[in-house]
Amino acid sequence: MTQALYDQIGATYTSTRRPDPRIAAAIRRGLGQAARVVNVGAGAGAYEPADRLVVAVEPSRRMIQQRPAGAAAAIQASAEALPFRSGTFDAALAVLTLHHWSNWRRGLDEMQRVADRLVIFTFELEDLGIFWLTQRYFPEIVELTRGQCPSIDDVAAHIGTCRVESVPVPHDCVDGFLAAYWRRPEAYLDSSVRAGMSGFSRLGAEVVTRGLARLRSDLESGEWDRRFGDLRQLEAIDVCYRILVTT
Repeated sequence: MTQALYDQIGATYTSTRRPDPRIAAAIRRGLGQAARVVNVGAGAGAYEPADRLVVAVEPSRRMIQQRPAGAAAAIQASAEALPFRSGTFDAALAVLTLHHWSNWRRGLDEMQRVADRLVIFTFELEDLGIFWLTQRYFPEIVELTRGQCPSIDDVAAHIGTCRVESVPVPHDCVDGFLAAYWRRPEAYLDSSVRAGMSGFSRLGAEVVTRGLARLRSDLESGEWDRRFGDLRQLEAIDVCYRILVTT
């Protein structure tokens, strides 16, 4: 993971990035009965189960400092060089982090070295590209992420036999990742909401200003609702998020 990026955006990360219980349930199903879990690229500790032994690995000191009292012990290290003996854990967890690693293949190899099972919550970049936010207002997010984020097929091919599950995003998702506000477009106009999204942190100020102006104009004129208003009637949608669990 890019330490400098999260040292930059991590200051207010936990104000908008809280674990959503429905996504947490999907992750817990993936972990199964694993008693010893390493959370790789752990950030502030979202989605770490409280009923088993967890060790967190996180390269950003600022993110580690935001871990709540009583959270699992955290080690400052990178996914590509996990400081554990082989077979130390029953499961290795990675939540929305692969696209920040300098070498995602090496990171996955390390996860497989130290754990019997991998549970990976990530996204399909090409599907993200047809999400209304990135398609109409901020296509630059997809372009800047391309080359850093492996496809689901690439991840599955690298880790071997696994099951892949779609993870629908509920309309009231409390974890403010990029597509969390798919039914609440007004939220993207809030700088505090965008501050917790790494995709926005890479954009130049001019790009952000231009995209926000177009979104604001479309909301005020009713164009957004003409194009995408049917979404306001849905409870959850499959945007691009997937869980991979090795079997």
